[in-house]
Amino acid sequence: MSAQLQPHRLSVADYLAFEERSEIKHEYINGEIYAMAGASVRHNRVTLNLASRLIGHLRGSPCEVFVADVKLHLQEIGVEIFYYPDLMVCCDPNDRDPYYRTRPCLLVEVLSGGTARIDQREKLFAYARLDSLQGYLLLEQDRIGATLHWRENGDWHRAEFNDPHAALTLPCTGLTVTLAELYEGTGLLETPPDTGGQR
Repeated sequence: MSAQLQPHRLSVADYLAFEERSEIKHEYINGEIYAMAGASVRHNRVTLNLASRLIGHLRGSPCEVFVADVKLHLQEIGVEIFYYPDLMVCCDPNDRDPYYRTRPCLLVEVLSGGTARIDQREKLFAYARLDSLQGYLLLEQDRIGATLHWRENGDWHRAEFNDPHAALTLPCTGLTVTLAELYEGTGLLETPPDTGGQR
């Protein structure tokens, strides 16, 4: 989803009060706010396909699944940031603010043309500094593809997937899901996967 800079600098308290009244969502970076554009139908479908599987898989556990409308508050990089991840899994019983979370174990962003670079760089850098985070999943919107970043023994690793039958095991959750399941109903499963020119 694309973001548009608004020409106001706000304190965190003012931002939270403003956001509670606002009809549209805004992300917050060190006093500046960015209006969030609406998602496409395909973007929404991919997000909900994953969310529905996570909710079923995690039922009865202390973990919560949030989609798009709950903020993530970051303070680890010396500035105040509030993002709206496309999907967030939180399992810390002490992380219970009514409007945001601070200790997710899994974050997911569905890439769009306007925000792909932000999700792949800026947010990757910020998210990786969360000591609670075990995985960050990036899902393509216009083709079948996923990039999974996961933390193991203190180091971050990365793997890419574009085969519809590829199975991803998502950190923190134990859920194994195929790309075909994630892209069900998007119309992309009838399109040959992007192999980067390889056969």
